Amino acid sequence: MKRLKIDHEICIGCRRCEVACSLKHYPGSVNPEKSRIRVFMADDLFYPVVAGPFNDAECTSKNMVSIQGRQYDACVICRASCPIKPWFKEPETQVNLKCDFCGDPPDPDCVKWCPCAAITVVEE
Repeated sequence: MKRLKIDHEICIGCRRCEVACSLKHYPGSVNPEKSRIRVFMADDLFYPVVAGPFNDAECTSKNMVSIQGRQYDACVICRASCPIKPWFKEPETQVNLKCDFCGDPPDPDCVKWCPCAAITVVEE
């Protein structure tokens, strides 16, 4: 099974992944709020977070983190992958947004647009 691997240490926070995702799902519209991937910042690192089953997140901490000036429990980094607690919603309809890996066969635009290869596809 293929999954997205995200290397937070090399992400530069350009948010091209958000733009690519919004353009893929809403052609002609650049709206990161409609993206299935969002980039957060905490402790001088950028955290691309994917909403859906293709992210390989694990529960590693129950500490509090500060992201963009707001406090969250550390679950924020993987909650987007959780089928029980949807994280991203389409702004107008409130429909849960989940990564669809950009179709079948998988061809994720977030990976193609990432200039530093912080997002890659891996085979499990």
